[in-house]
Amino acid sequence: MNTRRTFLAGLAGTVSVLAVMALSPAAAHAEGLKIGFSQVTLQSPFYVQLKNGAEAAAKSSGDTLVFLDANGDVSKQNNDIQDLITQGVSAIIINPVNPEAVAPSLEAAAAAGIPVITVDRPVTGSKVAAHVGRDNKAMGKLVGEAVIAKLKADGVTGAKVIEIQGDAGGAVMMDRRDGFHAALEGSGHTIVEGPYAEYIRANAVTAMQDLLQANADVKVVYAHNDDMALGALQVLKENGRDDVLIAGVDGLSEALEAMADGKYIATALNDPQYLGDVTIQVAREAAAGKSVPAFVDAGTALVTPDKVGEYPHKELFAEYRPQVLDK
Repeated sequence: MNTRRTFLAGLAGTVSVLAVMALSPAAAHAEGLKIGFSQVTLQSPFYVQLKNGAEAAAKSSGDTLVFLDANGDVSKQNNDIQDLITQGVSAIIINPVNPEAVAPSLEAAAAAGIPVITVDRPVTGSKVAAHVGRDNKAMGKLVGEAVIAKLKADGVTGAKVIEIQGDAGGAVMMDRRDGFHAALEGSGHTIVEGPYAEYIRANAVTAMQDLLQANADVKVVYAHNDDMALGALQVLKENGRDDVLIAGVDGLSEALEAMADGKYIATALNDPQYLGDVTIQVAREAAAGKSVPAFVDAGTALVTPDKVGEYPHKELFAEYRPQVLDK
C-alpha cells in the first residue's frame, strides 16, 4: 500500500486522480472499503439525516464509514481530512465548512491518490472527482413559481414578499435566493430581503418578529429552508396573521403537515438520507477508478398542499428517491 501511494503521489498533478486509480486492478474490484466523511456540522437535522443515510448505505455495502464532525470549524475540518488521508481511506466525502478553505486538503488528497467527493456544498477548484447534491437554484425557482401561482389564484397583485436567508455567502443560499428571485422577476411583487438566520428555526423566529413589525403589509414569507419557514409561521400565528402565506425548501415532514390549513403553500424536496446513500454509491465508484459524473443531481420535486399525499413523510424529511445513477 505504501509503495502504491508513493507511485500515485508522483503522478499527481500530471494525471487525474481517477485515471490513476483506473490503473489499479485492486481498486477496480474493491470490497469492504474504508470511506472517510468530513461533515460541516451536526447542528442541523438535515446534516444528521445526511450522516445517517451515508452510514446505512456504507453498512449495506460492507464498507466502513469513518465520520468526523468539523462542527463549523474550518481548521478542524482540514485537520480531520488530513487524519483521513493518514488512515489510508479509499475515498473522502467532504461537506465543506468553506469552499475555498479546504483547498489544501484537496491538494493533499490528490497527492495521496484518494478521490474526493463533495456533498451538498460544492467547492472551488478541480481536485474533486464528483459533487453530489441538488440543483438549489431550480428548487428556489420551483417554490417561487408556486408562490406566483397562488397569489394569482387569490387575485393578489403587488404583494410584499419577505425572504429569510440562510448563511451569508453560502452557495446553497445564493442559489435558493437567485432561483426564487428569477421566478418573481417581472411579477410586480416586491421582495424584502431579511437577515441571514443560518438555517436555524430559533434565529428565524427572532428575525420574523422584527420583520413583521417593520412590514405589517407582508403577504408571503419565503425562507431558504423549512425549519426557518416554520419559525416564521410560529410568529405569524402568535400575532394572529393567518393572512400570510409561507413557503420553504427541503421537504421537512413538519412542513408537509403544516400544509393542511393551506397557508404553508410550497416546499421543494431535499431528502438528506437519500443524498447520503447516493454519495456513498458515487464514492465507491470513484474508489474503484470508474468514471463518475462531475455533478450527480439527487433530484427534487415541488410539494404543494394538493400533492402532500404523493410523498411518504413519516420520517423527519419527506422521501423522494428517484433513480439517479446507472445500474
